[in-house]
Amino acid sequence: MKKFLFADLDDTLFQTFGKCGTHRDAPDALQPVAYYKDGSICSYTTPAQRSFLALLQDGMTMIPTTARDLDGLRRVHLPFDSYAVINYGGVVLEPGGAVDRPFLEGVRTAMHTALPGLLELAAHIDAHGARTGYAGRARMIEDIGTPFFLVVKDPDKLSERLAPLEEHVVRPWIADGNRDYVVHRNGNNLAILPKALDKAHAVAHITARLKAEHGEIVTFGMGDSRSDARFMAACDYAIIPRGTQLAGVTVGAL
Repeated sequence: MKKFLFADLDDTLFQTFGKCGTHRDAPDALQPVAYYKDGSICSYTTPAQRSFLALLQDGMTMIPTTARDLDGLRRVHLPFDSYAVINYGGVVLEPGGAVDRPFLEGVRTAMHTALPGLLELAAHIDAHGARTGYAGRARMIEDIGTPFFLVVKDPDKLSERLAPLEEHVVRPWIADGNRDYVVHRNGNNLAILPKALDKAHAVAHITARLKAEHGEIVTFGMGDSRSDARFMAACDYAIIPRGTQLAGVTVGAL
C-alpha cells in the first residue's frame, strides 16, 4: 500500500537560524535548505530533521502543504516530485509542477468573492497604524493572478507587537458580521484568510486523485501550527514536531 505524507514546510521540516535552538551553538550541524529571493540563506535543517527526511524517502512520497507561494516553494531545495499544495491550499501543483487549473478556478471564484472584505480589513489595519504609529502594514498575498489572504508582520520582528492589532482591530472586525474569515497568528506572522481557503480542501482533492490512481493508500499529515490541524485531521495519521505551536496546544489539552 502506497504511503503519502502531506507536510507543512516552515517550522516543520526546517526553520530559520534563530529557531534552531541549541544547534545555534554548533552551526556546522545545520544545513541550509531554503533561500530568500536574493539568494541568502533563509532556513536550515537540523540533524534530526535530516534523519527524518531520509526516513521519508524510504518508501513514502512527500507532498509539501504550505502557505508559501510558487516562487517561495521553488526556493526550497528538497526533493519534491509529486503533488504540492501552496498558498494555504489555494493552489494545487501537479507532479511536474503544472498548476491544477480546474481546482484553481474553483478557488479563484471564492477568493474574488472574499476580496472586498480583505480590502476593507486592510484599510482598517493601515488606519490603525496611522492612528497609533505602528509601522506594520497589511499586505495582500497574490499568486498566479489570484488574491488569497492578508498578512501583517512586525517590521522589527517583535511578534508580541502583533497582539494589540489582532485583539483590537482584526478580531472585532471578524466578529462584526465578517464570519467568513479566520485569523491565524504564529510567531511574527498575522494572517487573515477567507474560510474558503483551507489546506484541508486541497489535501482532500489530492487524496481522491491518489486513490483513483493507486487504490487504497495511507496518508500522514505533519504540521507545526493551529492552521495545519484541519488538513492533518483529514489524514489517516498526524505527526506534530516537538516545541511547535500545535504541540503546545496538544499538551495543554491533556
